[in-house]
Amino acid sequence: MGVDIRDILIRHETNFQELRGRVAIDAYNALYQFLTIIRQPDGTPLLDAKGRVTSHLTGLFYRTCGMIEKGVKPVYVFDGEPHFLKKKTIDERKRLKAEAHAQMLKAVEEGRLEDAARLVQRTVRLTPENVEEAKQLLSLLGVPWVQAPSDGESQCAAMCREGQVIATVSQDFDSLLFGSPILVRNLAIAGRRKLPRKSAYVEVSPERIDLKENLDALGITLEKLVWIGVLCGTDFNEGVRGIGPKKGLKLVQKHDSLDAIAKEIGGGDGSGADFGEVADVFLKPNVKKVGGSELAASEPDREGLEEFMVKERGFSSERVANALARAFKEPLDSEQSRLGKWA
Repeated sequence: MGVDIRDILIRHETNFQELRGRVAIDAYNALYQFLTIIRQPDGTPLLDAKGRVTSHLTGLFYRTCGMIEKGVKPVYVFDGEPHFLKKKTIDERKRLKAEAHAQMLKAVEEGRLEDAARLVQRTVRLTPENVEEAKQLLSLLGVPWVQAPSDGESQCAAMCREGQVIATVSQDFDSLLFGSPILVRNLAIAGRRKLPRKSAYVEVSPERIDLKENLDALGITLEKLVWIGVLCGTDFNEGVRGIGPKKGLKLVQKHDSLDAIAKEIGGGDGSGADFGEVADVFLKPNVKKVGGSELAASEPDREGLEEFMVKERGFSSERVANALARAFKEPLDSEQSRLGKWA
C-alpha cells in the first residue's frame, strides 16, 4: 500500500534502454504484483499439478529474464522483521483479506463469477513458502538477492544512495521517503495489460521519479517530504483525516517543525512526538551495509532450473530454455551481454 504522494510528484516516462544497469527491486512488492496479476480467467492463481501456486514463480522467472535480456541487472531485496509501528497496518490487511475471501465465496455460491474473480485478487497472500521459493529460483538463476534487516524499500534506498544500484524499483512511493535518489515504477509490469473487468487493454510504461528534482520543484527538504507522508498516512501511521499531499505540502511549506503543524491541525493523528516517531522510521531506517560480493551475479544453474521449474513445477521445458537463451546466451561483446559479465 505505502504512502500516496503521486499528486505532487514530477514523473517521467522511461524505458529499459535508459535503465540499463543494476537496480534494486523491492521483492515483496514485485511478488505481490505477480500473485495479483498473473491469474486464470476465473481469477484463481496459476497452479502446478499438485495444486501449488506458481503465479509468483511465473512472473519472477520470465520478468527477470526479460530484464536481463534488455540490459537491466536486478538485485531483489526481501523484507526483514517489520517495524513495530507497522503491526496495525499488517493486522488491518489481514482483516480486509479475510473479509474479501468471505465475499468471494458468497459470490461463487451465487454464481457471480465475474465478481468472484475480482474479489479473489484482494485475498492475495504472500506466504513464507512463496518467499523461499522465490529466493531459490533467484539463486538458481544466478541473480543476487539481499535479505534486509527490516523494510525492503529502506534497504533499496540505502543501496541507491551508496551508488551500488542506479535506482529503486517498486510500485510504492515509500523509497523516496527513505531517501532513494531514483524510484522506478511499473518496471515489473511494463507491457500490454488488460484493464480490470473490461475487454480493453492498455500499454504500461515504466516511469522514473528523481528525488532531487522533486524536492527542488517543491522547495522542500527530504525531511519535509517525510512530514507530508506522515500527514497523509503511511504503513506506519494512519495519517490525518482530510489531509492529502497537496494540503500537506502547504503545511510543511508554512511550518518548520512537526510540533507547529500538530498545533495548527489540532492534534490530528497524534501529538508532534507521535509524528516524529513515524518520521524517524524513514529518516533513521534500519538498514545494513551490503558488500560487493552480495551484488555479484553468476551463471545460471540450468540443470537446477530444469529440475525446479520443469520437473517439480510443471513449467514448459521449451519456454524455460528459450527464456534462458534470450537472457544469457548472447555473445560477451553484445549489448545484451551474458549474466556472467556482471560479476
